[in-house]
Amino acid sequence: MDEALPNIVAVLARVPVDSIDASLPLYRQLAGTEEVRAFEFGTVRLAWVGVFLLLEGADAATRSRAATIIVRDVELIASTVQTGGGELLEGPMSGPNGRRLIARHADGNVLEYIEQR
Repeated sequence: MDEALPNIVAVLARVPVDSIDASLPLYRQLAGTEEVRAFEFGTVRLAWVGVFLLLEGADAATRSRAATIIVRDVELIASTVQTGGGELLEGPMSGPNGRRLIARHADGNVLEYIEQR
């Protein structure tokens, strides 16, 4: 990783919805884009719209994640979280949008990190 660049690229707001199809018009308008990256992971249907990550069918554990953070180097995140007293709950491992991990920080917050492709 280039030391001059920050590791965090973007933060996505995680938004649980009953129906992605019904919610897309609003979030497209809010994000100012028609672009949608739709995919499934496990039993959850997701749509990435601008700065929003819509989640349909998410269980309580998936809903409890504070944010999805796009990073340049997921291994650096893993090391930093563990050095800071946190723990890795999942990963690092491959996911539909790149390598990912779920971490519980020492303060108790649970976040998802995805490595930018």
